[in-house]
Amino acid sequence: MSRTTIADVAREAGVTKATVSHAMSGKRPISDDTRAKVIAAAEKLNWVPSQSARALATQRANAVAVVLARDPEVIANDSFFPAFIAGVESVLAATETALLLQVVPDRDAEERAYRTLSHGRADGALLLDLRTDDWRVPLLEELRVPTVLIGAYEQPTRFSCVRTDDAAPVAEIVDHLRAAGHTRIAHVSGPLDYVHSRVRADAYIAAIGDDTLLREGDFTASSGRERTAELLALPDRPTAILYSNDTMAIAGLSYARSQGLQVPRDLAISGFDDDHLSAHLSPALTSVSSGAAARGRAAARLLQADILGADPRTEEVDCTVVRFRESTAG
Repeated sequence: MSRTTIADVAREAGVTKATVSHAMSGKRPISDDTRAKVIAAAEKLNWVPSQSARALATQRANAVAVVLARDPEVIANDSFFPAFIAGVESVLAATETALLLQVVPDRDAEERAYRTLSHGRADGALLLDLRTDDWRVPLLEELRVPTVLIGAYEQPTRFSCVRTDDAAPVAEIVDHLRAAGHTRIAHVSGPLDYVHSRVRADAYIAAIGDDTLLREGDFTASSGRERTAELLALPDRPTAILYSNDTMAIAGLSYARSQGLQVPRDLAISGFDDDHLSAHLSPALTSVSSGAAARGRAAARLLQADILGADPRTEEVDCTVVRFRESTAG
């Protein structure tokens, strides 16, 4: 029996071979009815387009990339990354586009990775962990790699951007803590050269009025414990601490309890990113659901459009929600 070809699928669906190619690759807009007929014909004939043939036809790698220059411990323990990747994959799956994830140890390795991408390894990139003065943005513009920025990037750029409001949840938590009677509220931030860490820290400072009780962490559990120890050793210690992720908050909660403090009676604690374990702690941890999956879906959609030649644009994703729980209840 001869092998089924794209011509066979076109005859079965009553369309041209080009229409079959466009329907399966997503390269051109196709009506829902036509796409359904093509997919039905392909399934009936048990035909799947060759990835290598698709790449040759479109002159694309049919892949997008995420390069992370982060401590693997942070990636392993931070709930944001798997949820974000799941959101991205849910969009890429529709066009069988691959996601390339590369973790690098330093700036030189990161730059090499992006230069490799520009030579055809991937069709575009998703840029996480934006810095306040990010060297990667002009590099990727120079390399002409379609890129979507995830975060509140304020410099001029021709790239698309996914933005969310990280400031409002911080102000909401501070208001909640004040209403509960707290007057000394501390903040353990992430690295302050990250845009999202700086946005949260600035929102905290605006709400509190000064940065006396601001401490910079690095999103790891060890930094959460160390910064908490510093704050609790102050002669006039804080009665509440807002952390910039749940990993640091959970470590801080554990340390506070090891020092004989009861949460929330002696120390109220809140986190950020709403790790799946946070609601099941004792006490359950107040946190901010940051909508990582929604960010991933929006970023993937924008990048697919950009790769096909759409004009870059900024998309505001309304996905941050404070989850108040027992750790700030009293």
